[in-house]
Amino acid sequence: MSNNIKKLTLLHSNDMHGDFLSQVVNGKKTGGLAMLSDYITRVRQDEENVLYVIAGDMFRGSIIDSEYMGLSTIDLVNLLKPDVATIGNHEVDYGLAHLLFLEKCARFPIINANLFVTLNNTRLFQPYINVKIGGMKILFIGILTQEVLATARQEKVIGTFVDIEEAAKEIGIICDNYRTTDTDMTIVVSHIGIEQDRRLAELLNPEWGVNFIIGGHSHTFMDAPEIINGVPIVQAGTGTDIVGRFDIEYDKDDQVVKDYKWQCVPINEDSCTPDHVMAEMIGRYQSVTDAKYKRVVTRLARKLTHPSREQETELGNLYADMMQDESSFDIMMFGSGSIRKKELGPLIEYQDMVENTPFDDVVWMIEVTGEQFRQMVLHILRDDAWLGETEFYQFSRGVRIVYRKSTHSLEEFTFNGEEILPDSRLKIGIQNYHYKNFDEFLGIPLEEVKTNRKPRVVATSVNNIVEEYMATHQGLDAQVEGRLVILD
Repeated sequence: MSNNIKKLTLLHSNDMHGDFLSQVVNGKKTGGLAMLSDYITRVRQDEENVLYVIAGDMFRGSIIDSEYMGLSTIDLVNLLKPDVATIGNHEVDYGLAHLLFLEKCARFPIINANLFVTLNNTRLFQPYINVKIGGMKILFIGILTQEVLATARQEKVIGTFVDIEEAAKEIGIICDNYRTTDTDMTIVVSHIGIEQDRRLAELLNPEWGVNFIIGGHSHTFMDAPEIINGVPIVQAGTGTDIVGRFDIEYDKDDQVVKDYKWQCVPINEDSCTPDHVMAEMIGRYQSVTDAKYKRVVTRLARKLTHPSREQETELGNLYADMMQDESSFDIMMFGSGSIRKKELGPLIEYQDMVENTPFDDVVWMIEVTGEQFRQMVLHILRDDAWLGETEFYQFSRGVRIVYRKSTHSLEEFTFNGEEILPDSRLKIGIQNYHYKNFDEFLGIPLEEVKTNRKPRVVATSVNNIVEEYMATHQGLDAQVEGRLVILD
């Protein structure tokens, strides 16, 4: 039996989305960067070999992040001292050029193997990093697939590997070139969602020696690793109120992971006390944003909820109706993922409003036939929708869609009580992000739709409309009323 057993503690976060501040949940102070920082610091003090990894989407979700276009986030995450991070889809929300600027401000390595300039095939980021710790060498590889990078695909000179097979191939290339006999563990840090992680694991050649996949994007809470093709896959939900933790025993002589334990550790006052340096840094940013954003916009009739992207919700109906009210189009299709809070109100401050819809966007009006609208709806409701891997929509008032999963059919399809016929004509409002990715998100060619009527921008800011509507309508309410009914 080998006596050369090394221990490694591997902490990991994903999809923090600017979740900087602690909240009180069930009577306990929970989450926030100050509490998370304290936990990471204490683990580094208590354990011999500790690494901290971030699997994408540090940005978006809070005023502190958006007000400083991510610079505040990099400044705060620098205090966490991650050993490696990969980028997520929201890292490019402020533009790829700005992301490259932010990378220069980071005092930690940001890796990605498959973002490159199409002109000369130059990678934008370091694709991997070898971290040496406690006599071990750990190879980290960063992966982001095209499916989750719709924003960056609007920048034509930027490319990604087209599919998960190409991503797996790239991992093999890196392993073959940079994983020498001295490499002890290989860890893929991905931001592609749990379904894609499963597919990726199936495609990995065991000879490449990938030991773990640390993922993000789908905000998956897990009780235990999911093992596919011998590779454990983990993810730590979303926000800063939990952190993933591996405790690994590695046999240095036989070069194998001898044993490991994994858990998601709650970050709350039972296990943490706030890091005062981090708290002070956050306070400096918060004092600036509070002065600008802590003003009341409206009071709703009650708290409204958005529990899931893949269903009709109260907040979804409210936002779709606000956008459609007195507009030049018949139906607003509001992106479910544009609504970032699971509940809102009854008192809404400007900060709440902006944090709930941080992706302020223009609104396009298109005209479709009834048959095209049917194709769009069937594409939205395809089987992949229930895996959380596709775009989903909230519909404004007057729409009635009843869909049966088992037969993939529409049992009701009406607008204002009238059946939507194949030759009907409907004017649809959609946000710019969805317009720019129309073919993929809605399942029909935009060029085909353009022949009906030339699309035009009908509003330059979603949040301008939301703020004005809320400010002039007190006591707003919304119900889930059967606009979209899903049958098994």
